Amino acid sequence: MLTIKNLHAGYGEMPVLRDISITLAEGEIVSVVGSNGAGKTTLLKAISGLIKSKGTITYNNESLHNLAAHTIVQRGIVHVPEGRKIFPEMSVVENLIMGGYLHQNDRKQNMERVFALFPKLADRRNQAQCRAVNNRCLQ
Repeated sequence: MLTIKNLHAGYGEMPVLRDISITLAEGEIVSVVGSNGAGKTTLLKAISGLIKSKGTITYNNESLHNLAAHTIVQRGIVHVPEGRKIFPEMSVVENLIMGGYLHQNDRKQNMERVFALFPKLADRRNQAQCRAVNNRCLQ
């Protein structure tokens, strides 16, 4: 399903990953574990097209290597960053819409399903994560 061979990635002249190879089968669950700076996020960014890399990345036998991130999302791979304040000035509903932009035709039905699963989100649908001033989140 997902195959990575001889992956090299980093930031500018700073190499982070060297010669990484991984094969994941459909339905398999894998954890990437390591200390800060070990390359976990770099690996995920390379797979999702957020940084350039060398080597091969295939998903369902289709090359993803160096495709644009939005094209990789259309293929079925998404990157969900760990931080909570990705779009802090947007409301809960606006964040959910952004996360489901490939499925806009089903937006109302999907939103109802999310609110049924997470009732607290329904209560806070118009709440922003924080108020942004000068690109900084004020709590």
